[in-house]
Amino acid sequence: MNGTSILFIGRDSGTSRHRAFALRRLGYQVSVIDPLSLYSYGSLVDKWTWHTGGLFLEKIIQQKLLASIPPMAFSCVYIEGGELIGPSLVQELKNRFGTVINYNIDDPYGGRDGLRWRLYKKAVPFYDLVVVLRECNVPEALAKGASNVLRVFMSADEVAHAPQPITESDDRRFSSDVAFVGTWMPERGPFLARLAALNVPLSIYGDRWQKAAEWLVLRPFWRGPGIYDDREYAKVIQCAKVSLGLLSKGNRDLSTTRTFEIPHLGGVLCAERTLEHSGLYNENEEAVFWSSPEECADKCLQLLKNPDLRRSIATKGQKRCIRNGTTNQVVLSKILHATHNNTFHPKIQTDQFANSFS
Repeated sequence: MNGTSILFIGRDSGTSRHRAFALRRLGYQVSVIDPLSLYSYGSLVDKWTWHTGGLFLEKIIQQKLLASIPPMAFSCVYIEGGELIGPSLVQELKNRFGTVINYNIDDPYGGRDGLRWRLYKKAVPFYDLVVVLRECNVPEALAKGASNVLRVFMSADEVAHAPQPITESDDRRFSSDVAFVGTWMPERGPFLARLAALNVPLSIYGDRWQKAAEWLVLRPFWRGPGIYDDREYAKVIQCAKVSLGLLSKGNRDLSTTRTFEIPHLGGVLCAERTLEHSGLYNENEEAVFWSSPEECADKCLQLLKNPDLRRSIATKGQKRCIRNGTTNQVVLSKILHATHNNTFHPKIQTDQFANSFS
């Protein structure tokens, strides 16, 4: 499919933008339409979608989006997320361009996000391929009427998560012992507060931490809001001696983007022990795992005393991440290869590497 054109419908930010750029690096001509950019009040549309599932917006979004498509032929349509994309729009895109793929990094079948995925779930039966990131999502997508489902892992980006040169100024600004970069979630406050009580020298970056019941305890460790600049994020991970990878319980994660980004950047991943984590990296050789805050604290404090062990884990973890193929270009190649070759039999497809975890 190299040299063909893809219509990419999704957020022009964050990991969604990373995947659009990765498709270009693979040789595709990619035209991006961010549904929220169709509105001057996109943030309000986003909030409305979270609370109502895009109630009353379906036809408006369809009209605006179809009017925004460049006058050219596309070999397929790739939709990220799809909370604003209803069934009639998917059918119209299929009529115009043939194949329509959906990739959803979130957990649209779980209960965390309320009504956000109402339109997405109505549209599931009309996609040619539904790509999910959790094993539990495979039967759930099929139950919603998906004709073909592919499960893959989340992934680091070859460029956005490439190690950056670190200056003395960077080291002074970002140096930390045990770092966590991520948004506050209800289960994360008690966990990090317990680490603090166990004398783990934390550095926390992320939004909404003021909402934590443990804010008074955690405030001395908070170093600022979420980091959305790729280079700055990379430097925070590279300048940390240990980086925590905390899962989203509401998203039913057994691995998360940090699982791949931290090792790819040459950081030391310290994450919850799960079936997926244990299959992705050799414990205590390529990453460090724990099953309780007490075990996490013990592992962190041991690592802080042993720079040689940290360097060894970081080096081996980075090599393993690359060897696993959990990077955007590799994963997207698998998705498009399956789509282009119509390898939709059986109905459930699983990336061969991901299949070893089910």
